[in-house]
Amino acid sequence: MTTNVPVRTYDVPRVEAQRHSLIVLVIAQVLSGVGLAAGVTVGALLAQDMLGSTGLAGLPSAVGTAGSALAAVAVGRVSQARGRRPGLALGYLVGAVGSGGVIVAAVAGAPVLLFLSLFLYGAGTATNLQARYAGADLAAPARRAGAVSTVLVATTLGGVAGPNLAAPTGSLAAVLGVPYLAGPFLLAGVAYALAALVLAVWLRPDPLLLARVLEAGPAATPHAQPDDAGSRTRPPVARRRPGVPVGALVMVLTQVVMVAIMTMTPVHMHDSGSGAAASGLVIAIHIGAMYLPSPLTGRLVDRHGPLAVAAASGLVLLAAGTLAAVAPDDSVAAYAVALALLGLGWNLGLVTGTAIITDAVPLATRARTQGWVDVSIAIAGAVGGMASGLVVAVAGFPLLAVGGGVLALAIVPVVVIARRR
Repeated sequence: MTTNVPVRTYDVPRVEAQRHSLIVLVIAQVLSGVGLAAGVTVGALLAQDMLGSTGLAGLPSAVGTAGSALAAVAVGRVSQARGRRPGLALGYLVGAVGSGGVIVAAVAGAPVLLFLSLFLYGAGTATNLQARYAGADLAAPARRAGAVSTVLVATTLGGVAGPNLAAPTGSLAAVLGVPYLAGPFLLAGVAYALAALVLAVWLRPDPLLLARVLEAGPAATPHAQPDDAGSRTRPPVARRRPGVPVGALVMVLTQVVMVAIMTMTPVHMHDSGSGAAASGLVIAIHIGAMYLPSPLTGRLVDRHGPLAVAAASGLVLLAAGTLAAVAPDDSVAAYAVALALLGLGWNLGLVTGTAIITDAVPLATRARTQGWVDVSIAIAGAVGGMASGLVVAVAGFPLLAVGGGVLALAIVPVVVIARRR
């Protein structure tokens, strides 16, 4: 005689839809990772070449992250009103348009058009981050961080491939009569457009809209939901997570430090005599470290709670900044390790903050709140990107790296205060 575990009918579409949503989101994230990484690799170098100034080399990152701030609001509002599918698809489509504008600006030698296009290109970055929330919409409470990490880790493949395609796409661009440094944006435009197409066609049912329907059902009991495997959820103590301000602050601090150091490392390596292939390799390793540890990070957050992982992110970022500051100018390996730590610290902070925000906000207002939180993250990135070039021009790259690491330590007192509360 076989005993079957009873499964409530409203749990079946949740589990199946969650699995389908994750598959579609993973495909889109792989594509968007290519678009995201391609621009990161050469954006600062392209601006430096067009403007002839190292002090303004951080401006592209600042403009792009400013664009991502506006895009975060737009994607959040569209998602709130119409669902994740149209919101995310629209964001990637705008990123593709921005990529095309960068190419036109490089050909025409028009700095104003370059920065306007980079502003639009930033929508791809914002959308790439917003997609992590879509992964958590239908996830059981005890597996939300794991679902977020699945979406994030999918960016790794495209993120690692993108920088390493900088040289081949540069050569292709030269054949087409486009400046060498604008080549990666050819790849970015195609990748973002394909990501938008995948989401628009296949992200059905919409995870946020379905989650609302299921929550409104008569049998909905959020604190007693089974997880995807049908096992019991964690005890109520697992739900005692900090609120929106704590999650937002953790992500803001990790973002500003990561963007500042990441933006100026290729410029510093270029000025020290390293070629595009070397800086591309370092950025590829960095982006891999940003996303590849996500499954482990998600498990740690789900099992031990977010605060301990948040504190670890501050310590890892301090180590990254210190190593980058003392690395010999000609040591590609040292910069690779430093930026790997930088990516890991960012990952720990992002997964932690995302889990906190998702648990703290109800479905009725979740997408809008998440959009505004990502605005603060984007503004932090804009500040980090803009300030990075100025700091390097005035005081040098080592001071930027150490200062960023010290700033990341501010996460530790935030964790201590949150634990006491």
